[in-house]
Amino acid sequence: MELYFTTCQTPLGEAVLLAGEAGLMGLWLPGQKPDAGLMARAQRRDSAPLLVQGKDWLQRYFCGQRPTPAEIALDPQGSEFRQRVWRRLCRIPYGELTTYGQIAREITRQTGKRMSAQAVGGAVGHNPVSLIIPCHRVVGENHSLVGYNGGVQIKRRLLRYEGVDVDRLTDPKPKRETPAV
Repeated sequence: MELYFTTCQTPLGEAVLLAGEAGLMGLWLPGQKPDAGLMARAQRRDSAPLLVQGKDWLQRYFCGQRPTPAEIALDPQGSEFRQRVWRRLCRIPYGELTTYGQIAREITRQTGKRMSAQAVGGAVGHNPVSLIIPCHRVVGENHSLVGYNGGVQIKRRLLRYEGVDVDRLTDPKPKRETPAV
């Protein structure tokens, strides 16, 4: 399979896009690390149609035009469980939030297998097509901005772009430092 990548400037900084023959396989924002294995196999091809579509999607998003994941071919690589979670993320409407627990309960109802919010968080955290698969719209049960691969400040900025009242959301609890003995 041939893989292609490009970069593009966003209001957040430089993003990296990766595509294969079937769809966009990766989108990494500043602060997120591209998949080194896939990137090592990819050739830079700024004019590849899927990458051009990805850049157009980003431009429309940052201009407030509300593009949806369904508007672009996606081909994220992951287990069936991760794929299920990523498909669920694609159904979160622009400007709305859900929680890891809500997704876990929904998957439990669908499959009959008990699912934890932590397992969902793991799948969300491995989302390779950041922003288009809107993992930034998932928060903790207590409206905490936990679990964003690009960092809390980027998550907060993305939600602001979408008109979410981020002032009602809390930052994750700071980790306690162990006192020196």
